[in-house]
Amino acid sequence: MNQEQRTEEAGRLDEGIQLGPLVLRLAREDAEVEAAQRLRYRVFYEEMAAKPIGRMEAEKRDFDDFDAICDHLLVLDPELGHGAEAVVGTYRLLRRSVADEHRAFYTASEYDISNILAVEGELVELGRSCVDARYRSGATVQALLRGLGAYVDQYDIKIMFGCASLHGTDPEELAMPLSYLHHYLQAPEDLRPRALEHLYVDMNILPQDQVDQRRGAVTLPPLIKGYARAGCLFGDGAVIDRQFNTTDVCVMLDVATATARYRQRFGHEDGNGGEADRS
Repeated sequence: MNQEQRTEEAGRLDEGIQLGPLVLRLAREDAEVEAAQRLRYRVFYEEMAAKPIGRMEAEKRDFDDFDAICDHLLVLDPELGHGAEAVVGTYRLLRRSVADEHRAFYTASEYDISNILAVEGELVELGRSCVDARYRSGATVQALLRGLGAYVDQYDIKIMFGCASLHGTDPEELAMPLSYLHHYLQAPEDLRPRALEHLYVDMNILPQDQVDQRRGAVTLPPLIKGYARAGCLFGDGAVIDRQFNTTDVCVMLDVATATARYRQRFGHEDGNGGEADRS
């Protein structure tokens, strides 16, 4: 996809991009955001055993105060109906220009992201990504990643970042993927986010000579594997989130320095499926 095509696709993200039988676009109304929240509830709470708080269980929705100020990227299957009825995949996106007017980024509750915030220009935080269990194919997840690419072009994003999750809360059981990210995919020091001291869990569990790169990559959850293939890098330290029954890592992509791999992964290339990213 050349620059002219990318610009055209970015401009179509609001109205919708047809990708085979699926449609990719931003949410247009409250009912579609609520459908995304219900999808998040099914994945995070019913499948992954997160602990609902407040009215979440009664309403069967995952929600917080950030939802009102975020853009919600949706994948829809028109065969299921119109609008809210058709939501099968979602990403929650928060730009710096919006966050600065309302509140800090969600990621800042787990990580020191001051190095990222020091970068001039527009940034976007990625989070609450998930796909309906019936649609966890390369096509659906690739649609979400392609939507990220269009969004980055539309708003001239310099850096994407957010918390990505590994299922489970025992770092020893996640020793291989955490150690692999630590040894081989750590972000450069001048951009590297670091887990807040009171939450910090060392990812350097296995020595590097015990972490085979091929085996380490295989143990990554699908979405994190997709990020890695796109050129994303990771922060220092993991964070245990017992409410969501996950171990979180901070992911980031400097778009300018990862152009070739980024364009392949967030453009037309097919990718492996991912099911949840709970930031």
